[in-house]
Amino acid sequence: MLWADGKTLYKKLKTTRLGEGLARTGRLSPEAIERTAAAVAAFFDEGKRAGAVVMAFATAAVRCSENGVRFVDAVRARCGLEVDVVSGEEEANLAVLGALGDRDGGVIDIGGASTEICLRKGGATVFSTSLNLGAVRLYDLCRDRRASLEEEIGRALSVLPAAEDVGRMYAVGGTATTLAALKLGLPSYDADKIQELPMGISEVAALTDRLFAVPADERRSFAGMDPHRADIIAGGALLLLEIMKTWSLTEVHASDRDNLEGYLILRGMI
Repeated sequence: MLWADGKTLYKKLKTTRLGEGLARTGRLSPEAIERTAAAVAAFFDEGKRAGAVVMAFATAAVRCSENGVRFVDAVRARCGLEVDVVSGEEEANLAVLGALGDRDGGVIDIGGASTEICLRKGGATVFSTSLNLGAVRLYDLCRDRRASLEEEIGRALSVLPAAEDVGRMYAVGGTATTLAALKLGLPSYDADKIQELPMGISEVAALTDRLFAVPADERRSFAGMDPHRADIIAGGALLLLEIMKTWSLTEVHASDRDNLEGYLILRGMI
């Protein structure tokens, strides 16, 4: 992401599956470390060519793995960049900062290896948690077996307290923005159309059913689908749906603004 003069100049994503296999082994694979470090180094070079101050942070896949330091070392060796490994609580707060700014509300951030949920009311955080479950982890554990996914998700969500009315709820991260793009049938990703898009629980349920109805190869042809997420998106969608059911949420709003913007705010860059 490149930010200047109070606005996003452009925002790019490269899916590398750093946490692939982590749920089974507890470790980052050498292949995942290599391809992700290479992607970070490429972004670093691009940022430097643009004259930017370059920062990097890592989330659940690195902090929860036995060998996360190997990824940090690999990035440093490739381009000299120091990776900031944030805690689960910090990750939740980054998502809130990015999606809400200084407003009240709630954020559900479904990532690859974890899911953060944070609620803010009266300017203060009233609830924050990081669940050890995300779209990639679910796929590693259960593939597309819906009954197994529901069981795994049910165990994770059993720790959630009763919901507190904090106002508008936002869903951020690749699962949420892909679902929003699918709802709109976008021929190509458009952040302006995604931002603030409401998704009712019946719409999320219908999208989830549609995803489970076909294999990943067929999902890739859906208008709005990120082909790199086609295999993991069904489990991520089900996780969002079950969170909405658990807290009786009638809708969530998609947000393209997420922990990337939150990190810049935290570091005083915005």
